[in-house]
Amino acid sequence: MVGRLILILGDQLSEDIAALREADKDADVIVMAEVGEEGSYVPHHPKKIALVLAAMRKFAARLREAGWQVAYSELDDTENTQSIAGELLRRADQFETAQMVATRPGEFRLIAALEDCPLDVEMREDDRFIASHAEFEAWAEGRKALRMEYFYREMRRKTGLLMEGDQPAGGKWNYDHDNRKPAPDEVDFSGPMQFTPDAVVEEVLELVEARFGTHFGDLRPFWFATDQGQARRALAHFVRHGLARFGDYQDAMLADNQFLYHALVSPYLNIGLLDPMEVCRAVEDAWKAGDVPINAAEGFIRQVIGWREYVRGIYFHEGPDYATRNGLNHQRKLPDFFWGAETRMRCVSKAVAQTGELAYAHHIQRLMVTGNFALLAGLNPAEVSEWYLAVYADAFEWVEAPNVVGMSQFADGGVIASKPYVSSGAYINRMSDYCKGCHYRVSVKTGEGACPFNLLYWHFLDRHRDRFSNNARMGNMYRTWDRMDDEKRATVLAEAEAFLERMGRGETV
Repeated sequence: MVGRLILILGDQLSEDIAALREADKDADVIVMAEVGEEGSYVPHHPKKIALVLAAMRKFAARLREAGWQVAYSELDDTENTQSIAGELLRRADQFETAQMVATRPGEFRLIAALEDCPLDVEMREDDRFIASHAEFEAWAEGRKALRMEYFYREMRRKTGLLMEGDQPAGGKWNYDHDNRKPAPDEVDFSGPMQFTPDAVVEEVLELVEARFGTHFGDLRPFWFATDQGQARRALAHFVRHGLARFGDYQDAMLADNQFLYHALVSPYLNIGLLDPMEVCRAVEDAWKAGDVPINAAEGFIRQVIGWREYVRGIYFHEGPDYATRNGLNHQRKLPDFFWGAETRMRCVSKAVAQTGELAYAHHIQRLMVTGNFALLAGLNPAEVSEWYLAVYADAFEWVEAPNVVGMSQFADGGVIASKPYVSSGAYINRMSDYCKGCHYRVSVKTGEGACPFNLLYWHFLDRHRDRFSNNARMGNMYRTWDRMDDEKRATVLAEAEAFLERMGRGETV
């Protein structure tokens, strides 16, 4: 008989996780479990599954080396019940204890599973984040609009990052205006650090190949960091070689360069291999040393202590129904080209192909290519959200749902965004080289070869006029639409409808 079971989930791979504090190495047993239910509640990308499982196995080994007793369930263990709750009950019987300690999971689905578990469960808050739930609620109380910028400033004050006394370094809170340059002619960053699979990783790859090989996405080559040491090396590599130009080109896209100056450390942050303050201090130190400009350092730090913390706060503030909201009543089914079927839209094709290959696309590819198309076309946000949750290595519901339901699809009715993030093909053409060589022509507004983004942009504005025409940030869009003659408007709407009908029938568009 032991004292308590200490549950560690696959995105809680931090030695200072709350559930481990005050635990007794001599009496308590750590429970970790690879379960089929977690790999398949959405069809997760094989790379994502492999990353989590490999990192879990290495973390369990570290805990054992540190003197902990670890009851670890491998996916192909014949006694594995294939659910977190089932494995907890199995271990409770094995070790004759009903006492369990867990760090509160990052999604309501798992929180409910633990609350329903017939054990004596103590759930501790996940304090790896900078803002506690209580702090976010205190900030949100009484506000008419929960805008990230003002929350971000509170996080800057709390952490002291890029602060000079009580003022922001350089005199400005936000350097986003400097961070919108179109794609450069050349990129002198080789991309994220890549790691050759070791024996542990290779064993996991073979397991994932056998168990989840039918899921969308390429498992190999696999080069993610799978332990804390590798993740720290990947961070150092980015700070030294990529950070300086991250700010300038963070919104840019290139068909033949999948990373530009992006770090790709979000998967490591989100499963616990890196700590957010550790990441931000490394970036701030590079700025203090004069190695990177302030717009790069501020832009990156804002993504971590601003946006990442903010969307987590929104997810828990809004509650369990948030991920299923559909404020614009969009009902079209997700087309097959999101799962790799052919599309003539080069921007979408490139973004989806990269996603399948890497389990990664950067935030503008997600927001202004696939997300923009989904919103313009009126795709069901629940299907869109499930797709993002499935295909990206850094996607867990607490971070994915606000980004998709709120920021990308405006399905939360404006909790996050003050206006929908929609654009015609002109934005994609300005920020990328995707339009070169596309079947469609971005300069063509109607008729043969017209860019679907151009048609759907006006179609979206027209069908939601009652909702958005009085939005101060969208007035110019509607004034432009109203200046078009009646015949042109009718042509745009008819051609957009025809495109949507062809897409709905499964034709190649």
